[in-house]
Amino acid sequence: MGVMLLLTSVLLSSYVGSQTGADAQSMFTIRSISLSLEPRDDVPRDTNVTVRCGAVVSSVEHQPLSREYTIYKDGVTIYSKTTSSPEDLLYPLSQARVSHTGKYKCRISIEGKSLSSESHRLTVTGLSTPVLLVEQTKLREGEELKASCSAPGETGSIIFYFFEDLKEKREERVNLDRVEVTFPLSGPGQHTIECSYMVLIPPDKRASEKSNSVPVSVRELSITPVLDIFPQYKVYEGDQLTLFCKFKDIYDHVDPVHVYLSQGTKLLKSGQNEVNHTMKVLAEDPAEFECRLEMGKVVKAETKAIPVTELFSVPTLTMFPVEVFQKEPMKLVCKSETFASERLSKEDLTYAIDPTPFHLVERSSGEFFGKALSLEFSYTCLASAKEIVKQSKTLTVRPKVSVSIPKISIKGESKPIIGRPFRIQCKSDNGSLPINYTLLQDFMPVSSVIVRSDSEEALFNVTVHRPKDIQMFMCEASNSRREGLLSPKLQTTVVEPVSHPLLTVIPTLPEITEGSDLLFICSVMGTPPVTFKLYRVGFDKALFDRTSYENYTSFEIHGLGKDHSGTYYFQATNPATNFVSSEPVNIEVRLALWKKIVIGGFCLLALSVLVVVCVLCFKSHRGKKEGASELSVKPARPKSDVSLTVNLTHITAISDTPTATRAVDRTTISVWTERPPQASEETSVVSNEPDVEYTEVVHPRSADPPRAPLKKGTETVYSELQNSPHGEADHHPYGSVEYADLNGEQPDINHYPPEVNHHYHHHELPVPVD
Repeated sequence: MGVMLLLTSVLLSSYVGSQTGADAQSMFTIRSISLSLEPRDDVPRDTNVTVRCGAVVSSVEHQPLSREYTIYKDGVTIYSKTTSSPEDLLYPLSQARVSHTGKYKCRISIEGKSLSSESHRLTVTGLSTPVLLVEQTKLREGEELKASCSAPGETGSIIFYFFEDLKEKREERVNLDRVEVTFPLSGPGQHTIECSYMVLIPPDKRASEKSNSVPVSVRELSITPVLDIFPQYKVYEGDQLTLFCKFKDIYDHVDPVHVYLSQGTKLLKSGQNEVNHTMKVLAEDPAEFECRLEMGKVVKAETKAIPVTELFSVPTLTMFPVEVFQKEPMKLVCKSETFASERLSKEDLTYAIDPTPFHLVERSSGEFFGKALSLEFSYTCLASAKEIVKQSKTLTVRPKVSVSIPKISIKGESKPIIGRPFRIQCKSDNGSLPINYTLLQDFMPVSSVIVRSDSEEALFNVTVHRPKDIQMFMCEASNSRREGLLSPKLQTTVVEPVSHPLLTVIPTLPEITEGSDLLFICSVMGTPPVTFKLYRVGFDKALFDRTSYENYTSFEIHGLGKDHSGTYYFQATNPATNFVSSEPVNIEVRLALWKKIVIGGFCLLALSVLVVVCVLCFKSHRGKKEGASELSVKPARPKSDVSLTVNLTHITAISDTPTATRAVDRTTISVWTERPPQASEETSVVSNEPDVEYTEVVHPRSADPPRAPLKKGTETVYSELQNSPHGEADHHPYGSVEYADLNGEQPDINHYPPEVNHHYHHHELPVPVD
């Protein structure tokens, strides 16, 4: 029981503690925090400034809260304090300095909660006057000045500057308000020393006024360098010079003296107290000598210039001609332009080429002859006299390569097109630059281009108007004064744009009938390959699309039908990329010839039957009228079959239009029948000639507009009926025959053959027997 009570007590206390912690979090709130600068944001130096940080916190009555205040200047913590007092936090800045200038901010933290104030900038103006102090105001030459500069009361990062006679001599940066330095003065005499400082306030800086001035005197040391040279006058190249370097008048020094003898930047000799040197002089060497002494930090020097007369001038090396081609003659000339005649004769000078050339021979003093090498070569000339050797500048000879025969070509992969600009390129495989290229047309100059670098090209813009003009172009190349070299004539294919499209149809238009084959022939003028496309009006898709390596092609349609009628045309193009279209051709498919023949045959057959009927009717009617006057009556013959033969010599369909007509031209129709035996009595007079009967048949005549003029009226058809008398009087082996002559032309009655006219006028025709 006691254990249970103990556990209950522990659990209860733990619960109360947790509730207390949770309640503590919700028992206060930070309402606001502010920062202020007192007495104001902008103050002069030495003003006492207070940074006030105040927070407004709401909490349960009588509950103490631990408050942690932090003050920042330019983002850096400068002060921090923890207190349970609700009073404002005060941070004093006693006798504010320029270094206190900056942005201030306050932050408060209470049991995990925090809040920051806005920033306020404090500006402090005015700097204290710097103070300069020197250790000695009187110095000897070579001694250094020891001085100090202070900025009373200033803080922060400070840079101090020291001046000698208004010129800056030293700079030092410290985080203190005072600095001490040593530095040498510029030389003997009176000098004024000053200092100043600058306070760094990122990103700004403030400079102070200059300090007090301190005069300092420097006493010169009684030491002087001495330089002696022998000889000093009329010195020529090759002469010997003797030089002495030393010092004098030493009274108050105890340090060793070091001396240095120099010629220009070349140190000849050095040592203590005194040195000497002997040498041979040359005109090209520096003529100024210096004797320099150093004692501690004291440095003094004496200089002298000795003019040296040139014994002979530096030789020059030249080449003739200025430009030389490989394996061509050349001459090198090595000469000294001037020489001292009082010391030297012209014969004393000798010349040589370095390195010794195997291909050059010296024919006279300083002149070397030979042939240029294939590669570039560098030469140097040496002139010698009295053990003095002078060397010329190096001459590099670059033999030029003669230009090779140029090549002429078309720039680019495309072929030139007549009437359009294109570019011709001229190029030589070998030849030294610059190369002058000239384009010739029919041996006349057109344009010129000078190629001066490998990146340049000789290009010419031209246009041709005829295919043969392309072969008139040539290139001329030259890189010397010699005559240029000519290229071969330009050989290339010129693309002629397609033109003059012509669409030919076979057979001719009037002969295009059903079932026949139609051939389209497309032809143009222009350079193959040519792409042909045949179209039918009203259809977007081409009937055929064909590329031909000729300037013509063909397309055939087999088994024409009425649906092939229409308008046809073609388009053509070639590498010139221009399109041309032919004139449209109207195709009308007419009725097939065999159909016309069949129809014509039926018509003729019907007509022939009609003619026979008419003839028989006519004979019957006439026989009744003239029965009494007949000379004889032919015996009757047995009935036999009637045969009909139609001979069509030429039928032509003229037009298949609705208004057109068909014409039968020069058509001969022969109709013969075997007369049946006659049962009538024989006449008393029997003729030995067969009986002939003529019948006139009249039928309409159709006109053929394309072939013959239209004739009005009717055409006359004559039928000849030959009747053989039955019996022995018939001398013909054939039976009775009837001829019907249906000719195209309408004959005159007087145009019959003589025998026909004779029978018609002088013989009585027998009466036909029914």
